[in-house]
Amino acid sequence: MNKNIFKTLLVGTALTFGACTSNFMDINKEPSTVYKEQMEADDYITRVPLIALQGLIIPNDVNMSQFIECLLGGSMGGYLADSNQGFKQKYSTYNPEEHWIQVPFNDLIPKVFQNFNKLQISDNEVQKAVGAVNKVAVMAKVTDIYGPIPYSKIGEDGKQTAPYDSEKDIYTQMFVELDEAIEVLSNHREDKFSPLADKVYGGNVEKWAKYANSLKLRLAMRIVNADEALSKKKAEEAVNSEVGVFKTNDDNAFFTTQKNPFRVVMYEYNGGDSRISADLTSVMNGYNDPRREAYFTTSTFDLKDGNVTANGFFGLRNGVLIPKGEYRKYSNMKVETSDKLMWMNAAEVTFLRAEGALRGWNMQGTPESLYNEAIALSFDQHGVSGADKYIKNALSQPEVYKDPQGDFSYTGAPSKITIKWDGKVGFEENLERIITQKWIANFPLGLEAWAEYRRTGYPKLMEAVDNKSAGTVNSKRMARRLMYPQSEYTENTQNVTEAVSQFLNGPDNMGTDLWWAKKN
Repeated sequence: MNKNIFKTLLVGTALTFGACTSNFMDINKEPSTVYKEQMEADDYITRVPLIALQGLIIPNDVNMSQFIECLLGGSMGGYLADSNQGFKQKYSTYNPEEHWIQVPFNDLIPKVFQNFNKLQISDNEVQKAVGAVNKVAVMAKVTDIYGPIPYSKIGEDGKQTAPYDSEKDIYTQMFVELDEAIEVLSNHREDKFSPLADKVYGGNVEKWAKYANSLKLRLAMRIVNADEALSKKKAEEAVNSEVGVFKTNDDNAFFTTQKNPFRVVMYEYNGGDSRISADLTSVMNGYNDPRREAYFTTSTFDLKDGNVTANGFFGLRNGVLIPKGEYRKYSNMKVETSDKLMWMNAAEVTFLRAEGALRGWNMQGTPESLYNEAIALSFDQHGVSGADKYIKNALSQPEVYKDPQGDFSYTGAPSKITIKWDGKVGFEENLERIITQKWIANFPLGLEAWAEYRRTGYPKLMEAVDNKSAGTVNSKRMARRLMYPQSEYTENTQNVTEAVSQFLNGPDNMGTDLWWAKKN
């Protein structure tokens, strides 16, 4: 009996020991610790910060999108006009409230760097390259809003209490970062990564490489008046690279969102805080543009006063202090809750190539052929027919704006530019033609429209009715930038002061030009 008991104990001990040793690594790990190899499964380690970065390029957050894309970009770019009578200090009248000014600076910068830095724990060079492209896409917008900003010296915590970089240095570094990312993405162009980490292309690396090149082309053209040699070099590199740039609408970059923020701002906030701008409807009405029905709703005025003959596509004049009236009856943006957010389309990229070709650069096409191709791409994107007829229209011009309520009509048309390409005219007229059509095709990317207006002077927009800038903003040239938030002067005093004196080349107000905005 004793021998049998002893044998039983030995067997039990052996079994117990075997069980312990088989789970030794699990037992000796802290249960609460998430290990790197576990986090890398299904791209978990990268998908959270990658999705967060993607959600900042056109902010997925409704509050950020309202202040950055609608009230700032929409107004300054000639796409949207404020329809809330309670807005008395705003971007469009050049006297924005302090809490408006700080949103792009204090919300975007720390979120970009905090999430970008989280990606660095991963060994996956493809996702880190995608993150770098996302970072550049957001930060290019921020520097184009303010000018010099903290960039190269921001720490791991993402706090922007750091020295500023000049715009020239920021653009130089962004090109380096894009080039490094493009090399990685091009080398892995046949690869895929988890669609859970990608709300744009579902993990398609080649499409990310094309987006990176297309972004590089956009930024290269931005600096053409400040550094033409670098602009040409980077533009030609992007277009003629192994992967290339957007050429079809299958390449277009759209972010999948659960609730489109434009829908909320245009319809749900106080009955809609913005409406379509009279600038855009006047140009498209004059051209009898078939894309209007894809872009806008018709106005809904009571027509008893006979001011207009029928409800149609009537935008609201920008830069007005709205009196009492039916200012939400102007045309609105056609957008549904489930609609994706556009970052960039093939039409814009092809218009950029048309401009490069107009300058004599190698853009794989002539200015005219690329211009016509870009218009056709925009029509196709929106499922609209009639591009061939539209391209041949040599007579139509932007219409003179007549306000349905009679308060803010405009005497004369800002521009007389026609649609059809004219190879017999000078550079400037065809540049206006390209930029005006690119502006139409890029709706509703207001910040991009504002940047191109400051760079080229096109499209020609109606002056703000109420300029409340106390003389700091020239009504004919319009706002050139945003001033820095007051929080920078209290929390980053020395660095912001040095940036204004060394880099800004003017006072910290809305009338000072950015480095690349050399053209008057």
